[in-house]
Amino acid sequence: MRRVVLAVMLSLALIVAGAAPALAQGGQVEIVNWWTAGGEEDALVALFEVFREQHPEFEPISSAVAGGAGTDAKAVMITRLVGGNPPDSFQVHGGAELFYSYVDPGFMQPVTDLLEEWGVMDDFNPEILDLVRGDDGEIYSVPLNIHRSNVLWTNQRILDEHGLEAPETIEEMFEVFEALEEAGVTPLALGDLNRWPTLHLFENLMLATMGPEDYNGLWDGSVSFDHEGVIEALEILDRALDYVNPDHAALDWQGAAELIVEDEAAFNVMGDWAEGYFRAVDWEPLEDYGWTTVPGTEGNFMVVTDTFGLPEGISNPEGAEAWLKTVASREGQDAFNPIKGSIPARVDPDVDRYSIYLQSSIDDFAVDTLTPSIAHGSAAPEGFVSELEDILNEFVADRDIDHTVNRIMTIAGDYLE
Repeated sequence: MRRVVLAVMLSLALIVAGAAPALAQGGQVEIVNWWTAGGEEDALVALFEVFREQHPEFEPISSAVAGGAGTDAKAVMITRLVGGNPPDSFQVHGGAELFYSYVDPGFMQPVTDLLEEWGVMDDFNPEILDLVRGDDGEIYSVPLNIHRSNVLWTNQRILDEHGLEAPETIEEMFEVFEALEEAGVTPLALGDLNRWPTLHLFENLMLATMGPEDYNGLWDGSVSFDHEGVIEALEILDRALDYVNPDHAALDWQGAAELIVEDEAAFNVMGDWAEGYFRAVDWEPLEDYGWTTVPGTEGNFMVVTDTFGLPEGISNPEGAEAWLKTVASREGQDAFNPIKGSIPARVDPDVDRYSIYLQSSIDDFAVDTLTPSIAHGSAAPEGFVSELEDILNEFVADRDIDHTVNRIMTIAGDYLE
């Protein structure tokens, strides 16, 4: 199965890479990313503007590969790196994805000396730096932002109209879902065309049923995937699927968010990039949309961090280093993150530039227990993530809990032991 998935990824990457423009030369700096939707693209444009101001001798070139969570972009990157055709820098999730896919195979240069030279090492949250620090003590990419995975987004108008409140517990969640369904409203928007949103939902249910200590134990081998919390999370997912939109398999994550905006659904479990989308369509916080933690996960912060690294063998190393310096800067992070719907990886933001939601996220991040996201590359190797996506999307069809647990145990043995 692992070889089949890799073969498909490489085939797709060859097709897309073959259609991509030639590697940037001279004063151009090629940046591979997957930010093509709503506020994502606008945020990248804002970051590029800061880069041009700080380093006018260079011109950023966005080689964007569409696809939420970067599934297609990662396939392109693997092919380009193996083929000796790296971009000057590229987007990569901090954590397991960075190390298993890029650092361990020898594709990346450390950036520790650069961060020290720029005097910014102490400006970053140390726990986020740990997600990009290798066993050798070197840092291999520069964190640009921090997203929160465990957010339950609400259509505030629908809840107010029906006299309902966002649930705090799993059982309250199903009580609210039932009331909404009886009122003719889709309770939970899901768009799993690209597979990962089902895993995104499932990882948050696991955090709710297992708690942070046992959830984190899955990744150091101290907790097994036949843990009762994993089984309970599958049972909750099974129940929740009875309340999702029937066209979920035809929608991506943004399509699910659109159901919220169009008053067709009440809730969506999605990372806080969804807030960037809501604001891009001129929705007002606390009036049009609201938020809370996924029921059962209060006091926990499931972390996703986008970072940029320095590949080996690039054509414009000076331009790449200039790009990373902008990524590391307060000006760059404060231009990008308020639009993207994320908080900065630095600890010194201009808080007034951030939305009400993001200010609350900054406050929570400072005190909550942190847990790594599976779906977004922080917790586990890419091969495990890809196969778990397959398993969960099969579960959506057959709803076989025992079979699903057995399959998860198998891939855990293949990739995590």
